[in-house]
Amino acid sequence: MPGDAPGADQITVSNTFGLAAMLGNAGAEVRILPIARDRVDSLETALELAQGADLIVTIGGASVGDHDLVQDALKKRGMELDFWKIAMRPGKPLMSGRLGAMRVLGLPGNPASSLVCGYLFLEPLVALLAGRPAPDRVQKAILGNALKENDQRQDYVRARLSRNSDGNVVASSFALQDSSLMSVFADADCLIIRPPFAPAANSGDQTEVLVLAG
Repeated sequence: MPGDAPGADQITVSNTFGLAAMLGNAGAEVRILPIARDRVDSLETALELAQGADLIVTIGGASVGDHDLVQDALKKRGMELDFWKIAMRPGKPLMSGRLGAMRVLGLPGNPASSLVCGYLFLEPLVALLAGRPAPDRVQKAILGNALKENDQRQDYVRARLSRNSDGNVVASSFALQDSSLMSVFADADCLIIRPPFAPAANSGDQTEVLVLAG
């Protein structure tokens, strides 16, 4: 937790508080559960504490490593898996399912991946459960710098918004896009949306951006 000295194999928690703020702004009543260890019994204890919730959000542990046990623990309790993995960057190891009457959304562990998936999936899901329309965060902009052609995954490129001398909204991407870099995400105020197999784009080309909350 913040304020504790991390061990050699640990990082300070950031995803939990960023997502909790996002959920709270969306109108949810948030209950933060203890951090589970990389053991099925520890995960089961955390899931037991989540009983009665409308939605369980897990962070990390849903990929394919030896310690990625979240999906196993959920299935042991009876989760019906809707889908796992999605063709996007960042955020590929996204998981969705149902555990009885509860919805389950498993987010990636990397900070940028977790928060991007929060804007794309978690915020709209909370709005749906509350019977409200999801916020429309997508708008048009022009590129402030060139982007290379895209591969088979949809990209969400961290970028900063500004206005040019003509008053047009300009989205300029950051050079570093690693999903572990929380500092880049903190400086971003939008995500440039790059569809699968999008051709190379030049500065001044029109694009769509997803505007992040201020």
